[in-house]
Amino acid sequence: MENLKLVELLLTAEIFNRFENLTENDIPKEIRKVLYSKGSLRRPIVIKEEMVRIYAGKSSDLPFIEYNPLTKQFRLTSFEIAAKWFASRGLDLIRRNPVLAYYYENFDSLNVSYELARKCNPPIHGDKEWILQTISELEKSEEIREMLSLVRIFAPEDINVEFDSVVLNEEQMEEIRKIEVALSEIEYLRKIGLTDIGKLLFIGPPGTGKTTTARALAKKFYLPLLEVRLSMVTSQYLGETSKNIEKIFELAKKMSPCILFIDEFDYVAKMRTSDEHAAIKRAVNTLLKAIDDISLVNDRVLLIAATNHPSILDPAVWRRFDKVLEFPEPEERIRRRIFELFLKKIDGDFDIDALVKETEGFTGADIKLVVREAVLKALLDGRKKILQEDLLNAVDGIKRRLKMRYDS
Repeated sequence: MENLKLVELLLTAEIFNRFENLTENDIPKEIRKVLYSKGSLRRPIVIKEEMVRIYAGKSSDLPFIEYNPLTKQFRLTSFEIAAKWFASRGLDLIRRNPVLAYYYENFDSLNVSYELARKCNPPIHGDKEWILQTISELEKSEEIREMLSLVRIFAPEDINVEFDSVVLNEEQMEEIRKIEVALSEIEYLRKIGLTDIGKLLFIGPPGTGKTTTARALAKKFYLPLLEVRLSMVTSQYLGETSKNIEKIFELAKKMSPCILFIDEFDYVAKMRTSDEHAAIKRAVNTLLKAIDDISLVNDRVLLIAATNHPSILDPAVWRRFDKVLEFPEPEERIRRRIFELFLKKIDGDFDIDALVKETEGFTGADIKLVVREAVLKALLDGRKKILQEDLLNAVDGIKRRLKMRYDS
């Protein structure tokens, strides 16, 4: 296997260097990670000893590979022999590697598809290294450096929630499937002039999964996530608020393709009703215009806003979004699925149906707290097996906490 990966690495570099119509998105993510150097992947790619060690382990004594101890570089002495050797041994790797698939597609006996390999390969804009390099370049501008201080930027690999672990209803899933299709058909949508797509408003009580879903989507779509709380954008110097809003949307366009997630979106309504100050009006109008001017199709930015208080948003805000998705307190079926997900790795004796009946009105966050409390209580007792009693006691504790919240 070490020989296969070494030859794959060398063939990928050689073919990429030969065919200029291949792009960085054709290089497999795992190989890109070992090739990043000083900000980009530049032709000609040279394979060094350290790269071989990271990707393939130890080096090989294959007759068509040469190592130069002075430059610490590897190269193929015969591309044709190497390509033939690899074709008979590395078909699975070829089918997953767009660069190799591009070259081997014309080999009738191999049944290889470049397009299929490319679809399965995550694009470069989601790589943590690409994001860090992009941020590093942007930080050279003092003005853009100020923008970066207003947001949290996540690479997909740094997001600790998988989309499969997010429990969504059918309406929510259907809308996400629409966005997924739109992302894959951006050129077609632009061609037919359908550009007002990709502005979602998530509404619902705290703890129902709005932020978690936005983060999980970044991981699913392999996109950078720019996360900002609207209250943090506003400045004690009112005149700066409009500029801050403009900076955030400008940054999203510079980081595209990406997801721009604006939390606490109800703050726009609080701004609008709190005062008639001209600067506040200007900030609100700036925000509404920025939403109008951004597009998934034209700018490759998926805009998601979230609010716990939709009732205070006025029609001028609502109509900016092409879809409003409600995140209600989960019904029985959803609560059951949430319990199953949180408990699937935990050894124990518990009745999920009974837990579902006892947790009416609980959010996903509440259920996560139930499991957390039950696990910690069991560990305090010296157990790693959870009992139904542990979970029910935790449910009672959360109920008391919720009652205090509602009574206060």
